[in-house]
Amino acid sequence: MGRREKTAVITDAAISLEEERRYRTVRYVLMMSVRGVLVIVCGILVMADAPMLWLWLIFGVAGMAVLPWLAVLLANDRVVKRPGTFFHRQRRAETLPAPDRPMIDSELAPRAWQD
Repeated sequence: MGRREKTAVITDAAISLEEERRYRTVRYVLMMSVRGVLVIVCGILVMADAPMLWLWLIFGVAGMAVLPWLAVLLANDRVVKRPGTFFHRQRRAETLPAPDRPMIDSELAPRAWQD
C-alpha cells in the first residue's frame, strides 16, 4: 500500500503575495509616518525652546535614525501566516467526565479476557 498524502487544510494556507505586499507597504508607511511626526515634534521643540531640549533632541534623533532601519528590515521580512497575531494560543483538551458505570481495569481483568 502507498503512503497517504497529508490533507491540505485551508487554515494552513499562506496569504497571497498581493495581500502580503499590501501588509508590508502599510507597515512601512506607518513607521515612516511616525518618523515624520518625530521630525515635526523636534522642530516644534527647538522653536519653543523647551526645557531639557538636549534630552528631547537625543531621543528624537535616535528615533529618526532607528525607524528607517527598522522599517526596511520589517518590510523585507517574511510576513507571518496571519497578520496581526503575535501569539499562538493553544487550547487544552477538555477533560472528560468519569463514566457512570465502573470500568474494567486491564491489570485486574481475568487472564482469559486479555488474550
